[in-house]
Amino acid sequence: MTALPRSVPSSTSLRDARWWRSSRSNGMNNCVETASLGSGPLAELLAVRDSKNTAGPAVLFSPTAWEDFIDALR
Repeated sequence: MTALPRSVPSSTSLRDARWWRSSRSNGMNNCVETASLGSGPLAELLAVRDSKNTAGPAVLFSPTAWEDFIDALR
């Protein structure tokens, strides 16, 4: 089995992703967007990127890893 990447370039690999900005983002320094990747080999993953750098990389999380991350922040 081929390992999935941990990050991908948003501008090329995730061109068709539908991004949602966090309701906690205030336009200062803490802007985050997420996208479900829908179909294909990355379908089970969630992408997270800096909304100020939409052409930059997106970090990929499994649903479980994302929930663990959010729980740790609480």
